[in-house]
Amino acid sequence: MGQLSFYSAEARQPGIGDLAGLLCGPGQAVGFGRGTAARVSVVMADRGRATALAAECGRRGVVAEVATLEERGALVRTAFRADLTRLAAEWLRGGAAKAVPAEFELDGPVLRFWALVSGGWVDSAYALGLDPDAPETHEPLRKALIGSGLPATLVGGPDGGPVLRVIGRRRLGRLAELVGDPPTGVAECTWPAVSPGPPNGR
Repeated sequence: MGQLSFYSAEARQPGIGDLAGLLCGPGQAVGFGRGTAARVSVVMADRGRATALAAECGRRGVVAEVATLEERGALVRTAFRADLTRLAAEWLRGGAAKAVPAEFELDGPVLRFWALVSGGWVDSAYALGLDPDAPETHEPLRKALIGSGLPATLVGGPDGGPVLRVIGRRRLGRLAELVGDPPTGVAECTWPAVSPGPPNGR
């Protein structure tokens, strides 16, 4: 349990590298000015979660705006910032195509962002949404989950998009401890736990 606590979201100070969790899901990174600045953004169906994501970014010293999108939820987007260039460079192959960095390791804070951006219950499994436009990231992220002690299955989600499905009390308990308590504004019944919340809370 000591190792588990060491990697949990509450075991260390929040850092800007935690925003990699956006990119594990459907988030995007864009560089600007020949690598002098970059921004990250993600479209989310739930505006409440979008607001919570902006607050989590703020805890890391990154201001993110939340803009309403007609029929698509909300867009969470940072400004172009010099301190995001390293993150963007690690996740962009050739400066454009999204790719998982070599030797990428998942810890609690990054998983927390990933769960916040695109996580949710599908029956008795917790599903972490992937980027449907970057299929080459799916298998590396599945392997990264295995490296974190979270074997997962790549399947289609309820909306048809790809997800990594984590199931089983031990694995779900580990995921719950890694990501910590739900952020303010996020329903507890939609957050990782040993078992799913009430059906009407999903």
